[in-house]
Amino acid sequence: MFFLCSQFNRCITSQLIKWFSNFREFYYIQMEKFARQAIVDGVNDVKGLSVARDCELFRALNVHYNKANDFQVPERFLEVAEITLQEFFTAIFLAKDSDPSWKKAIYKVICKLDSDIPQEFKSSNYL
Repeated sequence: MFFLCSQFNRCITSQLIKWFSNFREFYYIQMEKFARQAIVDGVNDVKGLSVARDCELFRALNVHYNKANDFQVPERFLEVAEITLQEFFTAIFLAKDSDPSWKKAIYKVICKLDSDIPQEFKSSNYL
């Protein structure tokens, strides 16, 4: 993370880790919720799932993370969100969610899709 004018101590670092964990947890909860709803709605093929700017899943994530709509959400986020939704859907559809550690395989796939921090966030003039 880039905070050019901040000093970090143990307490602040701990809070950032907690905040990021909550941030990530909300994302995965929404993915699981929407994947389960798709199954209830009768979707039976992962190809029937997509994430676009006008869909309810994107709206839920954007309202949570970008309340004031200050940021233009990158296309890459939509791509990763769609892959995440499809991974959850496939795992649930195949009843892999009966295993207590079923999400670990999904996390391994998604962590490989991480991107670098966009350059504009690194600028001292940003916001």
